[in-house]
Amino acid sequence: MKAISYSAYGSADVMEYGERPDPKVGPDSVLVKVRAAAVNPVDWKAREGYLQGALDAVFPVIPGWDVSGVVVQPGVAVDEFAVGDEVIGYVREDFLSRGTFAEYVAAPVRTLARKPLSLSFEESAGLPLAGLTAYQVLHRNLKIREGDTVLVHAAAGGVGSLAVQIARHAGCRVVGTASTRNHEYLRSLGAEPVEYGDGLVERLRELVPEGFDASFDTVGGDALKASADTLAPGGRLASIADSEVFSYGGSYAFVRPDAADLAQVAELAERGIVTVHVDRVFPLEEAAEAYRLNQEGRTRGKIVVTVDWGTP
Repeated sequence: MKAISYSAYGSADVMEYGERPDPKVGPDSVLVKVRAAAVNPVDWKAREGYLQGALDAVFPVIPGWDVSGVVVQPGVAVDEFAVGDEVIGYVREDFLSRGTFAEYVAAPVRTLARKPLSLSFEESAGLPLAGLTAYQVLHRNLKIREGDTVLVHAAAGGVGSLAVQIARHAGCRVVGTASTRNHEYLRSLGAEPVEYGDGLVERLRELVPEGFDASFDTVGGDALKASADTLAPGGRLASIADSEVFSYGGSYAFVRPDAADLAQVAELAERGIVTVHVDRVFPLEEAAEAYRLNQEGRTRGKIVVTVDWGTP
């Protein structure tokens, strides 16, 4: 099969497009014919070696954890999915090797859910990691409730934009930080936009003088400190970007594959409660360029890579 892979840690320059062996399909997995895969910041952080302390790399590594596609072969123990089923997945294992930036991926059923019929394959590919992250942090870590005032950092990004929509659906008032070019986009999602940068704490306090009931940090550093400084008494704080959150009494979150949670997120998409904004689409062979763009950090929504299978 054709795939993107890398044989050593490094920049996007180490990524190569070429032939790799077809995946073996384990008893509890299905073989997915990949239609689209989404770029996530964790992918290039893993490629550059930042996750070596948590995840071993079995080189050559095929990157990517997000996928949308079609089941072409179920494992012998699988009865949840059949040939022809359209699925989405957050296909993360506890090591780096067998990712989704390929024509095929063998995906454990615990990582999959049915693709929302209302979304394209490109939109659906952007849903699993970002949607699960937003859903799990808001409901498990921050335990949001109707009537809460919630702060979301980098609210126009992949995780942030989905967090805004999920929190709004839960009956929360949502304030989101973003550059001014994304303020109208945030308003369209139901958030009140605030420009990040110098003076952020003052702007947040002016908008929400009583403080935030829950704060979702996706950036770390100064954004995390601003979150801590603007919490209401008893407010909850969670970060997916900075372990310093513990020093502020908050929690650190790393998204986990969960078929039930992913099905809930997919249902929200199916009902039109959440949408996925696809900023750019690249063919598989140009995945390195997709990663370079993602590393610039100015993406609205998701960057997606597609596999060209010709006319379906």
